[in-house]
Amino acid sequence: HATPSEEKLTSFRAFLSECGLSLEGGMKPTTKDYAKLLERVKDRPDHELIQTMLLRSLSQAVYHADNIGHFGLALEEYAHFTSPIRRYPDLTLHRGIKYLLAKEKGAKRKTTDTGGYHYSFDEMDLLGDHCSMTERRADDATREVADWLKCEYMQDHVGAEFSGVISSVTGFGLFVRLDDLFIDGLVHISTLDNDYY
Repeated sequence: HATPSEEKLTSFRAFLSECGLSLEGGMKPTTKDYAKLLERVKDRPDHELIQTMLLRSLSQAVYHADNIGHFGLALEEYAHFTSPIRRYPDLTLHRGIKYLLAKEKGAKRKTTDTGGYHYSFDEMDLLGDHCSMTERRADDATREVADWLKCEYMQDHVGAEFSGVISSVTGFGLFVRLDDLFIDGLVHISTLDNDYY
């Protein structure tokens, strides 16, 4: 997770300003600056919205051969591996660690016994790009299925009234997150009465 981009940081600061808040740290806020902000807003009624906007301001994770650390954890160097039977990047990292440990011990076994780690830096770069793309594709598919299921659920509730919170404003309307259901929906500007928008 790289540091937030200048564009996202500027946008987030503008949002915070509208809420009467600010983020310390100038153009290079630290993880502690974000933590202080979260502590300040934890009892506000709009804390969920602020937290969501904060998360959106952070950089998305990508797999890369260069170790860029982890901004959220305030680590200059970072590696994660949780499920090598489910995630190929985790398996690759396990192989690399196994290889390095065996090499450190001076193992004279076959390379397959050391994890069979045969990747060049350029190959790791390509593998990182590919794994990042496939992870985004899986996330998109998961989101599409969740959206479909939410729509199917809401079909039985057309015309019902729900309480919710405005989660986003665009030129064509408002996005509202329904309380208790965590379902977002668009209120198109053409459906708003009694005024010109």
